[in-house]
Amino acid sequence: MAATPLDRWYLAYTKPRQETIAQDNLVRQAFDAYLPLYKKFKKTEQGPVALFEPMFPRYILFRPSKPEQSISAVRSTKGIATIVRFGFEPAQLHDDLVQRIRQIEEDRNHATLQELSNLKVGQTVRLKHNALGGVEGLIQSVSSKRVAVLLEILGRPTVVQLEHHQVDVSP
Repeated sequence: MAATPLDRWYLAYTKPRQETIAQDNLVRQAFDAYLPLYKKFKKTEQGPVALFEPMFPRYILFRPSKPEQSISAVRSTKGIATIVRFGFEPAQLHDDLVQRIRQIEEDRNHATLQELSNLKVGQTVRLKHNALGGVEGLIQSVSSKRVAVLLEILGRPTVVQLEHHQVDVSP
């Protein structure tokens, strides 16, 4: 393949769960490689834990770091299955689109659990707690650590403070 402009990014399809391996190997070959990640929270017994996963599983963006660098070496890079093509032409993305993806990634990665939570004030939730499992309540407030849920206990409204992983959104 011929030399390419540096304001274009190409798309590679990786082997399953080998995005990071592909990124490392592309960088070793002097390519600019970008693996967009996004932050999500996993529920654990200790509470929510932030994880970073590929925004586009099995895809990685890359571009030559020098105008004369050919992208043909990418096809045989460890972790890469193939270069994404449209017909005979490799798929290309303009740098401004990649910069917008970077901005979305940065915004999400700085977001708090509260901002990313699917728990909102006024929603009905079901408790997962052993003693109160299945009891439904109404969310009064959501913070980064706790959810205040209004329950009816013995005929009286009671607000209970719970951790995010202790409630599920009711269908």
